[in-house]
Amino acid sequence: GYILMQGGMIEEAMSATGSHYHLGLETHKVPMLMHKQNRDKLISKFRDAVPKDKHEGGYILMQGGMSTCRHDTDHEELFRQESFFHYLFGVKEPNWYGVINVATGKTTLFIEHLPEAYAIWMGKINTPDHFRELYEVDEAGYGKDIASFMKDKNAKTIFVLKGKNSDSGCFFTPAKFEDIEKGPWAVDEDLLFPVLSECRVIKSPLEIEVMRYACKVSSDAHMEVMRRIRPGMTEYQLEAIFQYHAYYHGGCRHVGYTCICASGPNASVLHYGHAGAANSKVLEEKDMMMLDMGAEYHCYGADISRSFPCSGKFSADQKIIYEAVLASQQAVMDALKPGVSWPDMHILSNRVLLTKLKEHGFLQGDVDAMMNAHVGALFMPHGLGHLLGIDTHDVGGYPLGMERSTLPGLKSLRMGRKLEEGMILTVEPGCYFIEALLLPAFSNPQVSEFLNQEKIRKFLDFGGVRIEDDVVITKDGMENLTTVPRSVAEIEAIMAQGRQ
Repeated sequence: GYILMQGGMIEEAMSATGSHYHLGLETHKVPMLMHKQNRDKLISKFRDAVPKDKHEGGYILMQGGMSTCRHDTDHEELFRQESFFHYLFGVKEPNWYGVINVATGKTTLFIEHLPEAYAIWMGKINTPDHFRELYEVDEAGYGKDIASFMKDKNAKTIFVLKGKNSDSGCFFTPAKFEDIEKGPWAVDEDLLFPVLSECRVIKSPLEIEVMRYACKVSSDAHMEVMRRIRPGMTEYQLEAIFQYHAYYHGGCRHVGYTCICASGPNASVLHYGHAGAANSKVLEEKDMMMLDMGAEYHCYGADISRSFPCSGKFSADQKIIYEAVLASQQAVMDALKPGVSWPDMHILSNRVLLTKLKEHGFLQGDVDAMMNAHVGALFMPHGLGHLLGIDTHDVGGYPLGMERSTLPGLKSLRMGRKLEEGMILTVEPGCYFIEALLLPAFSNPQVSEFLNQEKIRKFLDFGGVRIEDDVVITKDGMENLTTVPRSVAEIEAIMAQGRQ
């Protein structure tokens, strides 16, 4: 059997020890061996999932990233590889295919056949043999020859990747080549997606090192923003500082998602920063900031949030909310280890947050009763965190057969499974004062008895706090890959450095 895919983008360094993704200077060297190991992992698991009589002559066909233009123009968008394809091959170029023989593990890449004019406008046209060596695969050819390749190999079954992304609700479009439906083979759309998705859930040691690098670069960029922020700047200038620092110092051309640089009331907008709310507010001395930004290296990305005062010093009110969220996050981190239920961690974070809010007079009554009434979802409507890797909301949070909760808060949790060694995920509790949630709650008898309306109303222009770190689950606990300090004293010290 074979696995066929198409896709991607990469800079390289070739040496006696093999080919690497490497952008020079002090950037991280990612060996192409990492992708070979990913393919080996897939093949091993796929053989177990597929009937043995389908190993020989069986191929899995996928299609990776395609180059696109902006709307109806000829402006070609900056390409970023499709994630499943990148996982298996680490290819930087668009419009490619790849094939893995399920029975033998033999890998073939199929590159785009470029016109001669490409050499004038885009650069040197390399041969299939060049890419065979660069990406350390067994063979390489042209995409136009896939059908004849399949026929020559006497393909009996072609397995294509088709499945539903549990976060977006979108389906992965199965790969195709010309006349795939007319060939002397069957096409299977069911077996590959759950196996390949599951492969991506547990990161290899080499993948963890790439993630460690992305987190370090992102952490350094966050701290640079903390040093340089001043009242009178704009939110978008903070975004610019982050992106500049991550690219200039870390080689991270892409970010994993739209940067959220929210100040004051904007910090209560969970996904602020989009085109309609484009990080454009002018910063004020009294603002509490909430910055959620993560750089991406070799398609592996960080996802880090930090909240801090624009002034450089926490006010009493800012410190209360911040330390309530920090206590919630620390309680979760202390409990993380293999076998722990992630939904249980979400519930734990809610309980700690509600307890702290009660201590400071925002809430009243019995915390257990608050938990039963889902009061926590009024202040933290999103989930505690999610799997992280090649995608910010990485695949595998809800494997086939696992249903998502319908309860407030928990229904927004992007992973419902138990923790396993090698998972990388975010721990991102928050506390927000969102009018769209709190104002209706004041007149809702199921929750209003717990709310100190007078005090909460005073915070309706506060915004919110989110503290988000990226952790890897170890055999007996977790390691925090994020290196941005979290305590009030440490944050104030970093911000003071930029004011000396």
